Order: sequence, then structure tokens, then C-alpha cells
Amino acid sequence: MIKKIFRWIWKAMLWFFGLSILSVIVFKWVPIPFTPLMVTRIIEFKLDSKGDAIYSHKWVPLEEISPNLQKAVIASEDGNFLKHSGFDFKAMEKAYKSNSKGKKLKGGSTISQQTAKNVFLWQGRSYLRKGLEAYFTVLIELVWGKERIMEVYLNSIEMGNGVYGAQEASRHWYSKTAIDLNAKEAAGIAAILPNPRKFKASNSSSYINRRKENIMRVMRHLGKIDYNKKADK
Repeated sequence: MIKKIFRWIWKAMLWFFGLSILSVIVFKWVPIPFTPLMVTRIIEFKLDSKGDAIYSHKWVPLEEISPNLQKAVIASEDGNFLKHSGFDFKAMEKAYKSNSKGKKLKGGSTISQQTAKNVFLWQGRSYLRKGLEAYFTVLIELVWGKERIMEVYLNSIEMGNGVYGAQEASRHWYSKTAIDLNAKEAAGIAAILPNPRKFKASNSSSYINRRKENIMRVMRHLGKIDYNKKADK
């Protein structure tokens, strides 16, 4: 009986590793149609009896997303994105110390980690999910590389209530396409990412306006984005 259980567990693990690696390889080239978060949000709308679910998402290649927005999310979410290999341990340590002091809860997740979570996993906090997040982060760093990670990230993340991806966010907040975003507009979208269902990228609160200014200040020092730059080991 015990041998059968171990054999079943072993087969399940082999299937998991095989399917997870295959999915990462496939999504290196294939646009990702939806994410677990998108499905979760639709279910939440239905359960809350809010009528038809709000869902706005359109995939566009990275060349059709303004470099301003690419810089803005790096400035806002992950300043060392082009340097690390998926994990920013200094940022994680800083977040841990801040949280342990009882300050407002902060995360140390990189853009790579957020992408791994958004595409392959569920929301919530647990050791299992964090472990799987680390596993998928390593996979996408190895298979996708920085440019593809940024492309998937900007096409998948929630950027408004029921609004996903750079193209639909640009239309929703500024009535223009993602390629046409200027620096201030890009900073506006990046500024609301901590809670895109609560904050507004346009006609923003004073808090978001301050975040915009801080993001733009960092953006000015980033220079040209080079996705082929090797990450620090």
C-alpha cells in the first residue's frame, strides 16, 4: 500500500514537472490568453451579483508598448529587474525588516516573481504558493529571458478594475494605445499597481500624484533599456 502511494506521488511529480516545463516553453512564444487572476475576478463578480463581469484584455507585442511604461514599472516595481536573476534578495530583506517592525506590509517580489505568480498560480499567501512561485520564477528566467518576462508582465497584470494589460489600460485611462503613452501617463499606470482597483491613473488622488512624481524621477535616471544585459550572478 505504501509503495503504491509513493509510486503515485512520484508519477504525479513527474507529470507536474513535465507539464510545467512544457507550458513555460510554449508560452515563450504563444500569447497568454488569460490568467488565474482574471478567472478569479470574473467569479468574484458573479458571486457578488454585480451583473456582467468587467473584463478587458488584449495582447500586444512588446514593440507596441511604450518604452515609457517599461521604464515606469521597473522604476515602480523592481529597480533591479535588469540586474538580478529573478530574485532581489536585498529588497526581500528590506521588506522583511519593515514588516517585522509592524510597518505597513510591503512585498519584495520582483517583476519576474509577479509574472510567475500571475500566469501560473493562484493569489493568496502560503508557503506552498511561494515555493511554486520560486520554481516558476527560475524557469521563466532560464527559458524566457528578461524581454519576454516584461512582455508577459505588461500584457497580464491588472491595471484597473477588470482591466488587464498595457493596451487596454492605456485605452481605459488615457483613450490612446500603449505605444503612445508619454512618461507622465506611464508613471500614472505604474503608480496604481499596488491596488489598481482602488486607485486611478488619471484624475488621481494626491497620494498617487506623489507616486507619479517619484516614479518619473527614477525613470529619468534609467537610460535605455537593454534586455540583453546579463543578470548579476
